Amino acid sequence: MPFGTSSAARSIFQVILKEEFLLDEAGITRYIATRFPGIDMVAASEANGAPEIAWGDTFFIYDPDRNLPDTRRFPFATIVTKDYGDFDNASKLDRPGIFRLNIGVSKESYASLFDAQGECDFTALDRLMPHPVYGRNHFVCVLNPSDATFESITPLLKEAYEIAVRRARKR
Repeated sequence: MPFGTSSAARSIFQVILKEEFLLDEAGITRYIATRFPGIDMVAASEANGAPEIAWGDTFFIYDPDRNLPDTRRFPFATIVTKDYGDFDNASKLDRPGIFRLNIGVSKESYASLFDAQGECDFTALDRLMPHPVYGRNHFVCVLNPSDATFESITPLLKEAYEIAVRRARKR
C-alpha cells in the first residue's frame, strides 16, 4: 500500500479505483488528470498536429499555464496503445486491448526497481518493468495494470509528477 496507509485507507483506495476509475486507458487517464494539478493532458490526434504514429496515445505534461514552448513539453507519463514501427515494438501493443502505461521516475528509483543486467519479457501483462526503449532515461512501464499493480505504482506516478513540477519551476 502506498505511503504506509491503513487497511481503511486501502479499502477507500480500492473503492475509488473500482467505482471512479476502471483500470483501462480511460480510467487511468481520469485518475492522473484528477490527482495531479496543472497537467496538460494531450490526446494525440491529427487535429492537434501530432505525428500520425502517435494518434490515440495520451501524454501527461506538467504545464499549468499552458505556455511551455514545445521544446520544454516533456511528458512525465504516457499511455501508448500501439507499436511505433521498428522503433518501439517490443511490447507487441498491436494485440487487441493491450496498452502500456509509461512513467518517468528518478534515477534512484529506477535503480532500486531493476537489476541492471536483468532480462525482461516486454510483452508480459501486469508487470512493472523498464521501458523497452526509454528505460535508459529512467522510464518504467506496465502493460494493462491490474488494480493491485496500479495501486503499487501510484507512488511512482506521484514521483514523476513531482519531477516534472521541479523541472518546470527551473525555467
